[in-house]
Amino acid sequence: MEMLTIGAFAKASRLSPKALRLYDELELLRPARVDPETGYRYYAPEQLEQARLVAWLRRLGMPLAGIREVCALEPPAAAREIRAFWARTESETATRRDLAAFLVDHLSRTVPRDPSKPGTPGNPSEDTTMLELRYSALSDTGLVRPANQDTAYAGTRVLAVADGFGSGGAPASSAAVEALKFLDDEPLPAGSVLNLLEDAVQGATQAVQEVAGPTAEIGTTLTAMVWTGSQLALVHIGDSRAYLLRGGGLFRITHDHTMVQSMLDEGRLTPEEATAHPQRALLLKALTGGGSAPAPAPDVRLHDALVGDRYLLCSDGLSAVVPESTIRDTLAAASTPTEAAQALVGAANDSGGPDNVSCVVADLVNAESQ
Repeated sequence: MEMLTIGAFAKASRLSPKALRLYDELELLRPARVDPETGYRYYAPEQLEQARLVAWLRRLGMPLAGIREVCALEPPAAAREIRAFWARTESETATRRDLAAFLVDHLSRTVPRDPSKPGTPGNPSEDTTMLELRYSALSDTGLVRPANQDTAYAGTRVLAVADGFGSGGAPASSAAVEALKFLDDEPLPAGSVLNLLEDAVQGATQAVQEVAGPTAEIGTTLTAMVWTGSQLALVHIGDSRAYLLRGGGLFRITHDHTMVQSMLDEGRLTPEEATAHPQRALLLKALTGGGSAPAPAPDVRLHDALVGDRYLLCSDGLSAVVPESTIRDTLAAASTPTEAAQALVGAANDSGGPDNVSCVVADLVNAESQ
């Protein structure tokens, strides 16, 4: 068989030798032969089409796992898989486009205030709209677990969900949430709320360590939001989640701290593969016992809020079994936070209820209209 050197193959495929070496390392395009003495790569002419396909799919943004799958299929099946991938991409892009449009509009209207010109853009009238939360929290054991290790809480300012694990999971999740409740009674200016929240999380970490003792296998996730009166401060560690329903679109505003999520980020898994991965619940970060090692840092940041926003905090007992499309439709259809929380817990149990499930739903409303 006539072989092409890596240089000749690179020229024929219009790919660089560096790209070909990378595709070899990633197991996307292995050379037909490697010289055992020099390590020089040789390619067969019939590999040119596969090389071009790999390059095109990478330009399309397909994850590495998806490229491997497409390259292993016959052309008709490969075409169907590419069509399905692009349909998902267009759907995700449409969601991001809507969010980008909102951000452009929001930031365009956020200009320095001129006190001499009330009522102009960036200058709200003297009758400043007062906003507040309407909220509901619900936690359920589910249909399989013998006990509930989740804790859900909703108050005037604090919303929180914690998902405990290990033999002391229930007291660990309860301790984490209890350590945040004092913020319900504190004046919380937006400029200092992140410092207050970080202090509160340190208190939550210490509380969990006291419950768990030296056992690192006992701990909890924690996802919480604190309302300042104008913004929501978010703290998040683990795989519980926070979502925002705005303008009919559902946006996840937390990032899972799991091994599977890290593999997704690196392109080593597709979303479909992640759903069925045997280690999808393996956490990379959580609040745990075993206090000898430094506690992992949670995600802490501020979010702007608008009247009409609906927020959902939930344990993975909901997000792992109920599709995001169903979560979006359920949140959009419910008239009150209580109705939404009950419907979401019901949806999780209708899907088998394999885990404890907890939901906190909160609406941002005009206080004067209530």
